[in-house]
Amino acid sequence: MSYFLETFRLGLRNLRLHMLRSFLTALGIILGVAAVIIMVSIGEGSKQEALLQLEQLGARNLIIRSERPADSITQQGGQQTGMISRYGLTRDDLNVLRENFPHAESIVALKEVGGQVLRADRMRTSQAFGSTPELLGAAGLRMARGRFLTQRDVDEGAMVAVIGKEVARALFPYEDPIGLTINIDDKAFTVVGVLAPVGLAGGAGAKLVGRDMNHDVHIPVTTANDVFGDLVLRRSAGSFTGNEVQVSEVYIVSPSRETVLTDAARLHRLMAVRHPDLTDVSIIVPYELLEQAKRTALTWQVVLGMVAGISLLVGGIGIMNIMLATVQERTREIGIRRAVGAKRFDIVSQFVVETGVLSGIGGVIGVILGVGASVLLGVAGPLVLNLLKSDAQLHTQVTGWSIAVAFVVATITGLVFGIYPARQAAKQDPIVALRHD
Repeated sequence: MSYFLETFRLGLRNLRLHMLRSFLTALGIILGVAAVIIMVSIGEGSKQEALLQLEQLGARNLIIRSERPADSITQQGGQQTGMISRYGLTRDDLNVLRENFPHAESIVALKEVGGQVLRADRMRTSQAFGSTPELLGAAGLRMARGRFLTQRDVDEGAMVAVIGKEVARALFPYEDPIGLTINIDDKAFTVVGVLAPVGLAGGAGAKLVGRDMNHDVHIPVTTANDVFGDLVLRRSAGSFTGNEVQVSEVYIVSPSRETVLTDAARLHRLMAVRHPDLTDVSIIVPYELLEQAKRTALTWQVVLGMVAGISLLVGGIGIMNIMLATVQERTREIGIRRAVGAKRFDIVSQFVVETGVLSGIGGVIGVILGVGASVLLGVAGPLVLNLLKSDAQLHTQVTGWSIAVAFVVATITGLVFGIYPARQAAKQDPIVALRHD
């Protein structure tokens, strides 16, 4: 044990004699380790953000949406010219879905209504839907204030509404909306609840849903049918567009993740029969997207890790070059040690200890730098992107395995690239080494 301690002490002393050179030698390892941690943290952060958004769609959900086809039907409307499109899911489709998915935990239908949502002089394009109480669980929604729709609201066709976070902020900037009224077109509704922010806003999930769910307004589906009917008109500058859709969206909640893919295959077959080529409906299976996102994220992590690993390779080459130069500088010292009885193993051990200490310390500094930079990017990155008004997103998440792998690989790299200079030193002929100036 004393032999190894003495060898370690000699290695540290030699490194301290040339502090700047030692630091520059370890710089490649430091930057390599930091690069691995930073790149993996960016990849992991992006993966977790994408998975979170997809999870919020519901990993057990199957979502069927009515989609406006390209060949819409044009009609003449009095003195105004416009387009009325009849497409999408029907009530018969909804009944067929209920018959074919009796094991589903729930089947929830949404119906789009209204052209505008108003409050005093504030107005928004309508994103109102008739829905049922089951939507709260099926879509993973949460309440910020008040309550969601109840079965009593549905049974009585109540004129009540639950609004999203952005609707509340736009229409009630200085008031608590609970108990106040909004208008959907010319119909007044009492606000009974405000939804908590939905994380799909502006992300991958919002693109899949086709809208920012923070702008949604929910009313009882019976009220939507009785008060608004199936036709939704939107007017602008002497013309109008209209959509005649019986059912806008349907959420089917499978009993478990194991049955999702089977149910998705059945749903595709069923919709292909009732809507050939699926021209006016689309099917979203978050579970499939979830698995695809995981595979894509893993691929990117491997690629980023390999790119960052090149930095470690360069760092190892740098250590080897410096140690080879050190061997030339210390040739006389090596000759003296051999002349007084040191064996080749002793010489190899001393140089390996020096490279090991260099790579180990470089790895520790690299870990500190990489973790610190990742945390800083996670905090400052979104702020900078927000100031630049960029739609890009930057999320980081430091993983323990990336720290461990980067440190171990850095240490091994330093040792491996230090063995060759150490062997070259040990091969020196003592007499020739003593004559070296």
